[in-house]
Amino acid sequence: MGASPPFLLVAIDGGAASGKSSTARALAARFPLLHVDTGAHYRAITAEMLRRGVTPGDGPAVESALAGLRLGTRVSGSAAQMEIAGKVPGDEIRAPEVNAAVSHFAALPAVRTALLHYQRSQVEVARAHGFKGLVMEGRDIGSVIFPGADLRFFLHADPVERARRRAQEGQQDSVAERDRLDSSRKTAPLTCPPGAIDIDSTHLNLDQVVARVAAEVAARLPHVP
Repeated sequence: MGASPPFLLVAIDGGAASGKSSTARALAARFPLLHVDTGAHYRAITAEMLRRGVTPGDGPAVESALAGLRLGTRVSGSAAQMEIAGKVPGDEIRAPEVNAAVSHFAALPAVRTALLHYQRSQVEVARAHGFKGLVMEGRDIGSVIFPGADLRFFLHADPVERARRRAQEGQQDSVAERDRLDSSRKTAPLTCPPGAIDIDSTHLNLDQVVARVAAEVAARLPHVP
C-alpha cells in the first residue's frame, strides 16, 4: 500500500475579535482545508444547556445533559458545522444570553472533555471529504486539542481595538471579561502555546493577517495553487 497523502493541520488560537475566525475562513477558501470553528461548538452547547434550563453551577445537571447529546458533523462548502441531534444550531448561538454564559460553560472540565474527542475527530471528517488539511480555530487548539499541529498560530490585539471590532459586528459581549474568564480557568486556559507563531493584529487589517498566515500554509502545501 502507498503512503497516505500529506495532511496539514493548522491551529489558530486567540481571544474574541482577534481575527482568528475571519483568518481561518479565508484560509479555508484559499486552500483545500476544512474550517472548524470550535467557538461555535461551545456556543451551541451553551445554547442547548440554556434551552434545557441547565446552569453552569449545576454540575450533575450539566453532566446528565452532556451524556444525552448526540453530536454529528455536517460539511457545507469548506466549513464543518456541528449538529446536535441531527440539527445545526442557528442564530440562537449568538444571542446575548449565550454571549454572557458561554465562558462559564466552557470553563467546565466536563464540557471540555465532552468536546475533546469530537473536535479531534474532525481530522477524519476532513479526510473523508477529500480535504488536504484542516484549519481549526479556538482558544486551546494549539495547546490541548492539537498540540502537535503542523502550524500553530496565536492572534491577539489590543482590547480597545477588539471591542471596536466586536461592536462593528453588532456583538455586545465584553472581550476583556471573556479574556479574563478564558485565561484564568483551570482547564485548558487561553494562552499562547510555546512555539506558536504569535501575531499582533492590532494595527493589521484582515488581508495582512491572512497573507502572513497563508505564506506559512503555502510553504507546507507547495503543490496547491
